[in-house]
Amino acid sequence: MIEEFLKTLNTDFIILPFYFIVWLVAVMRYRTYYDTVLKYYPIYLMYTLLTELLGYLVKYTDSFQLVSDDRYHWYNVIIYNIYSVVTYIYFFYIYWKISNDKTYKKWVLYGAFISMASFLISLFFQNPNYSHLYVAELISSIFLLMAVVLYFKEKFQWHNIHSMKYNLMFWTSVGLVLFYAYFPSTLLVLYWAQPWYNKLHLHDWLIGLIFVLYGTFLVGVLIHRRKEFQ
Repeated sequence: MIEEFLKTLNTDFIILPFYFIVWLVAVMRYRTYYDTVLKYYPIYLMYTLLTELLGYLVKYTDSFQLVSDDRYHWYNVIIYNIYSVVTYIYFFYIYWKISNDKTYKKWVLYGAFISMASFLISLFFQNPNYSHLYVAELISSIFLLMAVVLYFKEKFQWHNIHSMKYNLMFWTSVGLVLFYAYFPSTLLVLYWAQPWYNKLHLHDWLIGLIFVLYGTFLVGVLIHRRKEFQ
């Protein structure tokens, strides 16, 4: 199985060591944010790494199969559908928890409910074993972006961008904005216009944007200061 795995190494795999580096740095600096709203951050990062690793193994080796139909033995979308739900719940919780504005907290909570409802409704129209839940992803990303914008709006009422540069939440939020402003539209192109997805090399762009996302996470855990966490 190891030989088979090594033969399949490609651009999808190169992100895995980077995930590990970000997780390792986050663990090494855990004492600086262990009692904040990001106390489960290392667990989430490891979950991301394991998800990507399993997704890679299912897609590129014959030893792992998640669906009963052998024609689709390489399908791994169920892994990412579950991962998406967990990710949205996790970040909605963070932005709900960290906000001090009661109105903003309500909006984030409403966004979370609509997001989860969209995933549930999608199950009536799409099989999560064989298809990404594109519409639910689009709806959820819009509301997550709203939650991040509300966070920025609240914090910049009292702080300028210079004072936020050592804030772990600031760098986490920057990464989320950059990624989720692009990711859902890419999925829609993949679903509705796959030839254009391939022609425009959007998968390569997506891999690059993942590096940007986790690059901002890495910058955050490297340079943040405990007293600046907000």
